[in-house]
Amino acid sequence: MTFSIPNIAFALPEMVLLGFGCALLLIVAYVDRAPQGSGFIAYWFSQATFVITGLVIFQGMGGEGGQTFNGGYIKDGLSDILKLAICLINMVVLLYSRHYLQARGLFTGAYYILAVFATLGMLIMVSAYHFLTLYLGLELLSLCLYAIVAMHRDNKIATEAAMKYFILGALASGMLLYGMSIIYGATGSLAIPEVAEAILSGSVNRVVLNFGLVFLVVGIGFKLGAVPFHMWLPDVYDGAPTAMTLFIATAPKIAGFAMIIRLLAEGLGGAHAHWQTLLIILAVLSMVIGNLAAIAQTNIKRMLAYSTISHVGFILLGVLVGTAEGYAAAMFYVLAYVLMTLGGFGMILLMSRAGFEADNITDYQGLGQRYPWFAMMMMILMFSMAGVPPMVGFFAKFAVINAAVDAGLMPIAIVAPKTFQWALSVNALAVLGLGFFPGALLALCTRIFM
Repeated sequence: MTFSIPNIAFALPEMVLLGFGCALLLIVAYVDRAPQGSGFIAYWFSQATFVITGLVIFQGMGGEGGQTFNGGYIKDGLSDILKLAICLINMVVLLYSRHYLQARGLFTGAYYILAVFATLGMLIMVSAYHFLTLYLGLELLSLCLYAIVAMHRDNKIATEAAMKYFILGALASGMLLYGMSIIYGATGSLAIPEVAEAILSGSVNRVVLNFGLVFLVVGIGFKLGAVPFHMWLPDVYDGAPTAMTLFIATAPKIAGFAMIIRLLAEGLGGAHAHWQTLLIILAVLSMVIGNLAAIAQTNIKRMLAYSTISHVGFILLGVLVGTAEGYAAAMFYVLAYVLMTLGGFGMILLMSRAGFEADNITDYQGLGQRYPWFAMMMMILMFSMAGVPPMVGFFAKFAVINAAVDAGLMPIAIVAPKTFQWALSVNALAVLGLGFFPGALLALCTRIFM
């Protein structure tokens, strides 16, 4: 496919975001010299950037789709929905984080620069249709996240968390890249549709392909925090300042889901029988160990980290089914999960203040007497994570388990209902609303894969 000038409009949201990100760099470099610093201006400029980018994405939804940059980039229904969700989630993340950062002297332009460029990496991952494009987006996101975790340089725990995140993240990136190179050797291409065509043609050396698949799945498991590649996640969630943990725990998971769909479902769908077995192992271990480990936690951030691990297991359960119903259920689940996590960490930020981190479970004793409304919100969060109807968590789990049952994976589906979440997460009112009216979002997710 040759480069087509008109098709460059398919990447217009990324170009808008990049332009505003570069402008933010210049603005911060200038206003940092002012006594009040760059935090206030950078905050509002970042929010405006996400609003404008979201409007550009919304304007293009439902319109013409296709590929650009020699087939390395794609605009489709999946990319439109996920990109818009990423922009909206990150707007709320910045809103929740503002006062927390101000109280701890972290309200600087550097954080917002990293947030904008991390978002750019997420959008690139969502629309990547080539292994190298996907890898570049992933590394842009990862490098920004490493720096975000390490921003509190005077905090030894945060510095330690950043080092663990960087070292293990680099290892995961190496695994992923090595797997891609092996698959290139087997198929002769790095373009996702060409890889899919080569596998379906039957001309691929299956031994080499399966060897590459193992490294690919290991890399994905590391990036998502699936068991047994989860060891970094609790330490990073606990060690990083809560505002940074909130950023890491939400929108990047949407980009991670997109990476799985692009690589496994669209690129390696013809090898489904091989990667399904690997994902079954990761899903079962993540659901069981994530929940069991969460029970023993006294730190709410570590509890949320293990909750994330179990949620990753449910997302993988939807993907490994290998059907349109399963992919739609996994997409519905990841969107519900991000919304829940946003509310969960938002509650921690709300309860924290200067000199006090509300990161122990005992810090929430007597919440009902002090703040009845927020105690009710916490209850909604917990019920949703446990999968209690009519919260959205119930419908998300039901959709994934139902897809597994329909695909004949009854033993895996039995494991999933018997696990329950010991974590607080959920933007309470939004979760409750989606619980009463789940049909619209689920139908939208289903239509994308039909």
